[in-house]
Amino acid sequence: MFTARDTAEIDADVESVFAFLDDPRNHAAVTPRLEDVRDVERLSNGGKRLAYTYRMAGLGIDGEIVQTVHEPNERMTFELRGRLTGTIDLTFEPADGGTRLTYAAKYDLPENALTVLGEPVVRRFNERQVRATLDAVAERFADGAD
Repeated sequence: MFTARDTAEIDADVESVFAFLDDPRNHAAVTPRLEDVRDVERLSNGGKRLAYTYRMAGLGIDGEIVQTVHEPNERMTFELRGRLTGTIDLTFEPADGGTRLTYAAKYDLPENALTVLGEPVVRRFNERQVRATLDAVAERFADGAD
């Protein structure tokens, strides 16, 4: 199991950041290598179920994401199913007139990705992906853009 966790300060209120990330198509806009989000279905808990394609080590990996926790303006938790398994937990906290967004991920990767890349490379890759995603969300709200 690989873990990655990081936090960013977003120059927008919690409600705006949560609303932005509550749309799965926006995840594709800010998550490097997430190529496609499709078949979005709203769940009774307010969350979503969707299919996705993620590119890793030159391969397109298809899977499903189910949002198991949907606490408006506080938290979203996603379960990854398919060849990539794990969880992604996003927490939203008011901070200095903006939002402190924390992204915590736990992943199990397909064996071939580990074999090809090696554990240290995969670990650094995951940490960079989390940081890049947080930076992309922050950029979306920089200077009142969203």
